[in-house]
Amino acid sequence: MMPRSALLAALRWPLVLVAAALILAALLTGRQTPAAEAPVVLPAPALDNPKQHGHVQTAVLAGGCFWGMQGVFEHVRGVQEVLAGYSGGSRSTASYQDVGTGSTGHAESVRIVFDPEQLSYGELLQIYFSVAHDPTELNRQGPDEGSQYRSVIFYSDDTQRHIAEGYIAQLNSGKVFPQPLVTQLDPLKGFYRAEDYHQDYYLKNPQAPYIVYNDLPKIRNLKTLFPSYYSDAPTTVGAR
Repeated sequence: MMPRSALLAALRWPLVLVAAALILAALLTGRQTPAAEAPVVLPAPALDNPKQHGHVQTAVLAGGCFWGMQGVFEHVRGVQEVLAGYSGGSRSTASYQDVGTGSTGHAESVRIVFDPEQLSYGELLQIYFSVAHDPTELNRQGPDEGSQYRSVIFYSDDTQRHIAEGYIAQLNSGKVFPQPLVTQLDPLKGFYRAEDYHQDYYLKNPQAPYIVYNDLPKIRNLKTLFPSYYSDAPTTVGAR
């Protein structure tokens, strides 16, 4: 059986080559390389939970490769842990090799553990829609294509569902994006942690062309658009 590290390289290598070529072309021509998903300044959600002292809460979100999603939310104040993983399918197919086929029902996802006294669920969604991904792209993000890269919110209760529904309707009615949002709302049936080599991937591989081109711009956009939420020190996996 192919080692996991070799499998990862095989699956991502074409994308790495594309990213490297784009970066080299930009350097030679003097043009800037754009982020895979451009940031959008969004209004805060009209419907949200009040910030209050209590037990930590969790949110499960998907929107493209989980390396970048994890990297963004690890830099958000009030977030205590972000795990890369899979949601939407069964436990038996929750592996990178199977999910990569696009036939398992899973989406590459992140599970975010956060302090509701510092950060609300609606504020997480504001960051998610604004800088973490493009919610108007159907079954793809940047160079990644397939249903495993779809935009989907996995809600754990009716409160999360109502906030997400209300915010999607608010953004669509306000026409803050050039196209309607395609983000799905699905009940959370399970979250399965991804293989260890995926955790904190951007922190371990900051010079990888894929990370430089697709993910680091998202973190810079977080710092620029949400300075009060941004933390220079990322909350790494296992830091809790």
